[in-house]
Amino acid sequence: MRRYKNIFLALLATVLLVACDKESMNSMVQSAPEIEAFYPESGSVGTEIVITGNYLDDVVSATIGGVQAELVEKVSNKQLTIRVPSGAQTGVITLANSLGETESDGVFTMEYPAPTILTSSIPDELEMGNKLLISGENMNVISAVIFTAEGVSEGHEAEIISQNTNEIVVKIPYVEKDDAVITFRYFDGSKDVETSKTTAPEVVIKRYQPVVSTTEFPVVNVGDVFILNGVYLNKIDKITINGTECQITSQNETELKFLVPTLADFVDGNNTTTLSIVYFDGVESQVVSDEFVIKVPFVLFWKDRTVYGQGRDVPEMASFFSPETGVAYHNSLWRETIDPISYQYQASTCSANQKPAVTAAEYNSVKPYFFFSGVSAGNLQINSPAGSTGQLKNFYYYNNSSNEYRVTGANGNCYGTPVLTFLYLNPATPEHKAVIDMAANGTLEKIDEETFPINVDEKTCRGINIGSVANSLTQAVYAPGVFTIGQAKDTDVDSYIMVFYYNHNGLDSNNKAANIRRIGLLHIKHINFVLYNNTNAPSSSAITFDMYWMKHDYQHVMN
Repeated sequence: MRRYKNIFLALLATVLLVACDKESMNSMVQSAPEIEAFYPESGSVGTEIVITGNYLDDVVSATIGGVQAELVEKVSNKQLTIRVPSGAQTGVITLANSLGETESDGVFTMEYPAPTILTSSIPDELEMGNKLLISGENMNVISAVIFTAEGVSEGHEAEIISQNTNEIVVKIPYVEKDDAVITFRYFDGSKDVETSKTTAPEVVIKRYQPVVSTTEFPVVNVGDVFILNGVYLNKIDKITINGTECQITSQNETELKFLVPTLADFVDGNNTTTLSIVYFDGVESQVVSDEFVIKVPFVLFWKDRTVYGQGRDVPEMASFFSPETGVAYHNSLWRETIDPISYQYQASTCSANQKPAVTAAEYNSVKPYFFFSGVSAGNLQINSPAGSTGQLKNFYYYNNSSNEYRVTGANGNCYGTPVLTFLYLNPATPEHKAVIDMAANGTLEKIDEETFPINVDEKTCRGINIGSVANSLTQAVYAPGVFTIGQAKDTDVDSYIMVFYYNHNGLDSNNKAANIRRIGLLHIKHINFVLYNNTNAPSSSAITFDMYWMKHDYQHVMN
C-alpha cells in the first residue's frame, strides 16, 4: 500500500484549476507525487534509480534515507530517474512537489563497495593541468582523487570532471614535486576512508614551470603593453606588479603581453616596483624583476578624442569634452553628469564676463569641459561653458521615441558653470612655436608651475602674453584659410590652442592671467566640416584632437 501525505486537499487543487482559467490543466500541479515501485532496490553512490508512479512531472526534490539526491531525468508523469548521492544512507525514497511529499513503501539499501583501480590505465608520466581517465570497478563510489608529492604529508585533491561505475575522469592538480602517488577516498558505510599510500600508483608529474628569459626591463609608461619572453609562459595564471594583478592581453608558450597599470600609491615620475609571475593555479610565484620602473606622466594626455559640434543629426551626439577625465560625453548626460549646477541655475549660473554666481563648492563640483558649436554665420567655434547664455541651448538629445530635446530644457538661455578661455598658438611666434614643438616632438612631459609659470603682473604664461585669450575661437582663427563658409570639407588640421581653466573667482577682465587654476594644450588634428540642414552652420561637424592637461592646480591659486 502506498503511503503519502498531502499538504493540500485535492479539493484545493480543483479550486486552483478553476481560478486560473488561463492556465492549462497539464501545467498545474494536481497532487502530491505517488510512488508505485523503484529499481534497483540496492546500490552504491552514483547508482541511478528508476521510479514509477503518478504525478512525477512536477517533482522538485528527492531524498534517499534523508539525504538529498540528484534528479537525473523526468521521463513522463509516471517515471523519473534519480541518482544516489555521496553520503546517502539506507532508507526510504522521498519525492516532493509544491503540494506535498511521498515516501516509498520499500527501503533502498545502500551498498558500500571499495573501488578497485586498474593501475595499468594510469600512465607513468602525467602533465599537471591535463585530464586523466582512470578505469576500474566501483569507481562511482570515489569522492576524492588525491595526488601527494614525494616527501609531502598533505596531498591535493583533483577536480572530478566525470565518473561512472567503470571509470573516473579528473583534472591533474598542482603538486610540489615531480614524483607523486595517487590515492582515493570513499565512504565505507561508517566513515570516509582513503586507500593506502604504500600500495598507491606512482606517477611522474611534469610540472612545466614557466621560465622568463627577458632580462632587460626599460622604463615603461602607464598604459604601455610590455612583452615577456621565455618558455611555458602559457602556464602563467597572473602577472602582478606590487601584488596588483595586470591585464594579460595575449599569451602563448613563448610570449606573454600585459598592460602596465597605474596604482593608487604611484607618484608622478618614476616608480620602482616588483614584477612577478603567478602560476600552477596561483600556488607558486616568482619575482621576475624587483626594479621594474613605471613612469607616471606629469601631464594627463588624451589621444584621438572626437566631439561633434552641437551633434544635430549625429547618432553619437557626444559634444562635451572634459580635459580632466578624457571623456567625450553624450549630450543626454549634460543635465545630470556634466553640469547639473548649470541645469539647476540656468542663466543665473554666471553673470556677464564669466563671473560665477554659484558657491565655490558648487563651482568646484563641476569638472571643466568645453564644446564646439556651429553658428549660423558659418563658423565652427570652440566655447567656454560660462562664456555665453546663447550656446548651450543649441545642443539637443533624443529620447527613445526620437523626440528632440534641448539639453538646457525649455527655458533655453543658460550659462555653463566652468570658466575657460582659449589662445591660438601661432607657429610664427617664437614663444608659441616652442610649446608647439614640445607637443609635436613628444617632449611635453610636464605642465606644472615650474614648466608653465604664470606671471600675473606681466600677464604671461611661460613668457606667452595671454592678455588676448578669448571665450571662444572660430575656425578662422585656429584654422586660417582651411575652410570656406558654406562649403563642407573633410581634412586634416594641425592646430594648437592653449586652454585656461579658472577658479571660482572667474575671469578678471582687467588681468586674464589672474585666477588661473589649470591649463592645457589642445591639438586639433582633423575636422569633418559638415553643414547642418543645407545651411551655412557646420553644426554636425566632427572634431578629432589630442589633449594635454595639467594634473595639479597651480599652488598659488586659491580654489
